[in-house]
Amino acid sequence: MSENTSVLSETRDGALWLTLNRETALNAITPQVVEGLESALASAEHDPAVHAVVLTGRGRAFCAGADLKYVRQTTQGDENAVARFLDSVLGVMGRLERFPKPTIAAVNGLALAGGLELVLCCDLVIAARSARLGDAHANFGLLPGGGGSVRLPRKIGPTRAKYLLFTGEFVPAEEFVSAGLVNEVLEDADLLAGAGRIVARLRDKSPLVLRRMKALVDDGLEQPIETALRLELLASEVHSHSHDMKEGLAAFEEKRKPNFTGH
Repeated sequence: MSENTSVLSETRDGALWLTLNRETALNAITPQVVEGLESALASAEHDPAVHAVVLTGRGRAFCAGADLKYVRQTTQGDENAVARFLDSVLGVMGRLERFPKPTIAAVNGLALAGGLELVLCCDLVIAARSARLGDAHANFGLLPGGGGSVRLPRKIGPTRAKYLLFTGEFVPAEEFVSAGLVNEVLEDADLLAGAGRIVARLRDKSPLVLRRMKALVDDGLEQPIETALRLELLASEVHSHSHDMKEGLAAFEEKRKPNFTGH
């Protein structure tokens, strides 16, 4: 296990487990959190031992958003510091969203503002029954700076998104299952084990297939359906030459478990 001041990083059981580690500050985002996430994701991107990423928080919060004490202090000393900080936050959100392997948010406790924005950047979301999610920016006269006003309506629709953005309300995780943001709600004590079960299922799949599937879904959402279908067909044609497709077909015929290599 490696650790910076704010993020714990451990590779085990086929996944990179990232834990936000500012428990007394509800895991609020600082430059150190951004640096820790950036470094861990960069090192795991081409690590064959990492089939997925699990992101969670220590204590009673997943992440309560940006550290407002830090934001207030920076506005007093340097007019451009907040802009630089927000730019770095947006950058790490983008890296998480574009990470070429499946990402799982294991949401414990509060996921607010920037914490919700982290959740929105993950492919799969499981949540503890006690978890609550919301966009708290309006409560403090702030605007989203990590993509909340852009990704949230794309995930749950503009009407639901505007309600959360306007009211700053904290909503139980169960209510986000029907909205399509949360995949599953588990008992608090079962949250990390639930993430482990998902990782175990992904570990048996072709890394190449998962990477290409993720790209097809994400890219296709931004295209007209006809264009997205053409891209899918082209990707399938390219994929037909891969080792993993040939291995999968051979394993099916020979009634054995496939040995995928990611090529």
